[in-house]
This record gives sequence, C-alpha cells and structure tokens, in this order.
Amino acid sequence: MNKTLLFCTLICISFFASAQVQYSLDNIITLAQGQSPLAKQAETRKENRFWQYRLFRSNYNPQLALSGNLPAYSNQFIPVIQEDGSTAFRPVEQTNSSLNLGLFQEIAPTGGNISVNTRASQFQDLVIDDTRWRSTIVDLTLNQPLFAFNRLKWDRKTEPIRYEESKRSYVEEMEFVSRSAVQRFFDYLDAQVNYQIAHFNLANNDTIYNIEQGRYNIGTASEDKLLQVELQLLRSKQDLAQAQLDLQTSRLALRTFIGLNEEQNFDLSLPEEIPVFPVEEKIALQYAKDNRSDFIAFERRRLEADAQVAQAKGERFQMNLNASFGLNSAAPTFDQSYQDAQSQQFANLTLNIPIVNWGRNEARMKTALANKQLTDYVIAQEEQNFEQEIITQVRQLDVLQQQIEISKKSDEVAQKRYEVAQNRYLIGKIDITNLNIALTEKDNAKRSYINALRSYWIAYYDLRRLTLYDFAQNQLLYTVND
Repeated sequence: MNKTLLFCTLICISFFASAQVQYSLDNIITLAQGQSPLAKQAETRKENRFWQYRLFRSNYNPQLALSGNLPAYSNQFIPVIQEDGSTAFRPVEQTNSSLNLGLFQEIAPTGGNISVNTRASQFQDLVIDDTRWRSTIVDLTLNQPLFAFNRLKWDRKTEPIRYEESKRSYVEEMEFVSRSAVQRFFDYLDAQVNYQIAHFNLANNDTIYNIEQGRYNIGTASEDKLLQVELQLLRSKQDLAQAQLDLQTSRLALRTFIGLNEEQNFDLSLPEEIPVFPVEEKIALQYAKDNRSDFIAFERRRLEADAQVAQAKGERFQMNLNASFGLNSAAPTFDQSYQDAQSQQFANLTLNIPIVNWGRNEARMKTALANKQLTDYVIAQEEQNFEQEIITQVRQLDVLQQQIEISKKSDEVAQKRYEVAQNRYLIGKIDITNLNIALTEKDNAKRSYINALRSYWIAYYDLRRLTLYDFAQNQLLYTVND
C-alpha cells in the first residue's frame, strides 16, 4: 500500500510542481483588474463617458466658425416678367461667393443664442461683366425662443450628475471584475482540489483492491467484497479522467478571463486567511447612499422626469424673437464695400399658436405628468430594494464568517476520522463499507470548506461593490475628486 500511495502521490506532486507560478486570490484579482477584457471594457466606457461630458461642457463655451461658398456658379435661362405682364426667358451666367466669420454663444439661462458676425459677399454677372460686393463689417444677432423648453438649462442640472454617476459606475464595474475573478478563481480551485482528491482516491482504491485480492486468495474475504472494491477502483479511474478534463477547462476559462499567455503554467493557493470585521447595517447603508451610482441616479431620473414635463409645457405654442444690428455697405469693389458703412437693423417676432388641435397639448401634458408620477413610484420601490439588498448582504456576510469556521473544523475532523478509519481497516477492525463512508465524508468536508470560502469572498466583494467601501481596510473605494 505504501509504495502505491507514494507512487500516486509523486504523480500528483509532479503534475502541480510543473506549474511555474503559484497565484493567490489577490494575484488573480490584480491581474483581472489590470488586463482582463472585462476591465478594459470598463476603462473604455469610462473614457467614453468622459468625452461625452466634455462635449456637454463645450455647449456652453463660445464657438468660432467660418462658413460660406466659394463660389456658386449658375448658367441658365430664368423667367423675367415684362412690363406688359408677359414672361420672357433671359440667359443668365453668374457667380456668387460669400464668406462669414461668426462668434456664437449659447445663453444657458434663457435658451437663446447670440452671435457676432462679419461677412463679405460677391456677385458677378458674366453676361454684362458686372461685379458687386456687399460687406457686413459687424453684425450682432440675437435668437431667443420665448416660453419654450430650455434644453441647456436642464442639461446643466442632469449632465454633471450623469458624469458623476459614470465615475462611480466605473469603480463598481471594477469591483464586479474582482467579484468575477473570485468566481473563476474558485472554479479552478475546485477543479484543482477535485483533481487531487481523484488522484488520491485512485491510489487508495488501487491499494485496497490489492489488499482485498490478497485476503480473497487466502479465504478471509468474500468474492462479493472483492468485486465491490474492483468496481470502486474502476469508478476512481473514471473520476480521475473527468477531474482532469474539468481542470483543463477551468484553467482555460481563468486564463482567458485574466488575459494570461497560454504558455504560462500556474496553480492556485488556498486563501485560508480571511478578513474578519464587524459591519453595522446602518453604517453600510449610509456608505451605499453616499457612494453608489444608483442612489445619485435616482436624483437624475427625477430631474429627467421634471424636464419632460417642462418640455411638454414648452411645446404648447411657439414664439421666437430674432433681432440684429450692424453696419454694412455695398460697392463695385471689395475695398469700397468697407467705406461709407451704414447701419442695418432687423427684428421680427414669430409665433405658432394652435387654435384647435383636438386635445394634443393636454394629452402631451397628461402623459408627461403620468410618466413623472410613474418614475416617482418606481424609484420609491427601487430605493426600498436598494436598502434591502444592503441589509441582506451585511447579514449574509456575518453568517458566512461563521460557516467558514464550522466548515474548516469539519474538514479537520473528517480528515482525522479518515486516518483513524484507514488504520482500523488495515488491521481488520472495520470493513470496506465503513472506510468508504469515512473517505466520502472527508472529500465532502474538503469541498464544503472550499465552497464556504468561495461564498465568503464573493459576498465580501459584493459588499464592496454595493457600498464602495472596504470594511476590512476601513477606506473608501471612491471619492468625489477621483
């Protein structure tokens, strides 16, 4: 028995010793956050949200723009009304060029815009060889909607919240990457432990089969027991083959997730030391409210619902004021067009007021108000779910800390019991059935301990993600200045 056990143990040790690197749970999490595809996606979303916010901020800054056509050419017959009322078609060949330089500024409080422009335009009639220039030295223009929905005003309220929400979402996404790394870490660790168990059981059952075969040959064991042991040996071989396949599959899944080179071999070390810390429900809930993106998203969604109501009100009728004042001139040459400039003024007020629209305005307003009310109800329910999720997670973590202590002690007791049962079997004090029971309990206790560790570490990173606070280190995972 000792030689067989030694041989199989050496095989197992040789298999795992071929790994060049041994990773802890912290190593895997660090690799996942640094190079996993999931982390890179989170980084890309963070950058995208940053530039979206920069785009929003640019709406409130002055814009300098150059526009025009250089030139527009036309050669055609056009209708010309004669003095007697008849129409004659005359050939026209002309060019028309214009250039405008304008400085534009949105007026956020009112929703209008103001611009300062300077422009020059040229008209050339190629048929009669006549050229004219028109220049606007300066032109101040105001475009102001009246009683309309002011998108700039509402964006100034919601977009900074959305950007702050995105920064917190990034930290939550990275904590989710950590949580996913924990999941895959233990998937592989399960496979690794099962592979070790399968190796040990195969060597153990091979030894037991040789012992029972010797006892059968001298008449102290029945054929029924020998066949039972042989069947158990065959199942052990099958279990080992399946364990090896599971190990390769989980290794590939973990390697792919954290972005490791396929040629790099590694195995995992069991994270038996866990952070133990007290967590009060009220404190955890307060951290969640202060830090979570979901909680500030509630405020943003309420503002967006208010904006929809304001938009529905602003669409009841339309009025727009346009006014401009400047200096312009016209002359045969470009230089002359900037001389003897005269003032120009323009102002108009446009309106569009529906008289009969069969209740469209009322329906639009009622819909917006109903959506706002629905949003309030949905957010109120989500706030309750938000609080319940935090409280449940805190309580679960406390229970899991106790389960680890129990499962670890059970693993130690089951291991000791199996050693005692094995010794008693060798001297013939117990039969193979009792030995198998002790072996099964030993294996199940080991797996239960691994699962308890898995559940605890997943719950730990879930709590970090839900509160953006590390209770083990007593530090925030996110600050407003991040």
